[in-house]
Amino acid sequence: MKRVILVHGWDGSPKRDFLPWLKEKLEEHHFRVFAPQMPEPTVAAWVAHLAKVVGKPDKNTFFVGHSLGCIAIARYLASLPSKVGGCVLVAGFSSTKEPELKEFTTLPLDWERVKAVSRFVAISSDNDSEVTRKQSDDFAKKLNAHAILEPGFGHFCDDDHIKEVPSVLNAVLELAGD
Repeated sequence: MKRVILVHGWDGSPKRDFLPWLKEKLEEHHFRVFAPQMPEPTVAAWVAHLAKVVGKPDKNTFFVGHSLGCIAIARYLASLPSKVGGCVLVAGFSSTKEPELKEFTTLPLDWERVKAVSRFVAISSDNDSEVTRKQSDDFAKKLNAHAILEPGFGHFCDDDHIKEVPSVLNAVLELAGD
């Protein structure tokens, strides 16, 4: 059975933003969906937590990340010996000025290894108050991701009144061949 792991962003929750809607829609398409509450944001804690939640990943394992969840997924993927089905990364970044998150973007990361184990779709907005277009574009380029720009979606969160992001659902379905 195909499964999707949803990874929220910094100070986030699987019960916020577009994640509850996406979980419901993916379950309607017969995916098993896991949306863990992530621990305090450190690279070691997030990668270890993902490893525990995912168990044994395979070509039927897909990931959706939001904001910090995107770079956390990339770091997790770098540790894998084999391919996963694909990743949809929303408001992702590979650089930040936030001191609390610096280790996520400054520790070495083998981008070639990350690209070798997955296919990527990167979704960004033209009016994101947290992640600049340059940050999103740079992140997508590092992953050789198919990039989608959503006008007016802000940071894809409750504060921007975003509860549904159809392009995320469509990207997962396309990656999964559904």
